[in-house]
Amino acid sequence: MASRLYRENAIVLRSYKLGESDRIIVLLTEFSGKVRAVAKGIRKTRSKFGGRLEPFAYVNVQLHRGTSLDVINQVETIDAASSLFGDLDVMTEASAIVEAVDQLVPDREPVPNIFRMLVGGRKTLIERPSPMVVPAFLWRLLDAEGLRPELDRCISCGEPDSADHPLASIDLERGGTQCRNCRTGVAVSAAALDVMRGIFGGRLGEVLDEHHVPGEQRLGVPVVNEVSALATRAFEMHVERRLRSVAIFEIHDGA
Repeated sequence: MASRLYRENAIVLRSYKLGESDRIIVLLTEFSGKVRAVAKGIRKTRSKFGGRLEPFAYVNVQLHRGTSLDVINQVETIDAASSLFGDLDVMTEASAIVEAVDQLVPDREPVPNIFRMLVGGRKTLIERPSPMVVPAFLWRLLDAEGLRPELDRCISCGEPDSADHPLASIDLERGGTQCRNCRTGVAVSAAALDVMRGIFGGRLGEVLDEHHVPGEQRLGVPVVNEVSALATRAFEMHVERRLRSVAIFEIHDGA
């Protein structure tokens, strides 16, 4: 009989109370997908887990496979989330990223590519935060789902973007950009299109670096606001839910 014990690298997405002293921890694991597991006694003062299972923590866990919920037996910290706690903007961005993954990924479906994306996004937020991290992450998640929008030609007439025939709008329901003659979606600027093309076209690091401002992560810049709003709308349309963390981040940055 195969052992029910297994060990995985994982990132904590969220947790919630169970009974008087336990918590259910939602993890994105490297090879088993999203897993819900019980951390027994974690809310007691002398819990063996301590603070190692906070949201966004990067850990190695040993679990015992159950029918609906697994049980966490051991936890080793790979990289704690404590470095995020002093920066409200970065904490809110981290919350938005893990919420998006939690909403998108079904339980126990292996998604190693999304796990790698989450590890990379987490590393960027900790080491070199940028207000473009969340919208870029949302767009890349949609790309992983096969939902990359057409950004180089009009989806209605097929004409490519050019000085004589510029793209002027994007229709997220129909899946891409449109020219002035065909437009049915929302207006989109040339600057936002350039950023989005960079996100999808191998210039992600360049895009993030361009918008990195040490010590200040407010949206502020119009092109960041535009790309962020489009990414949020596209993602929420796909998952058919609101992203609460993104809404909080936008309210905070608009204050």
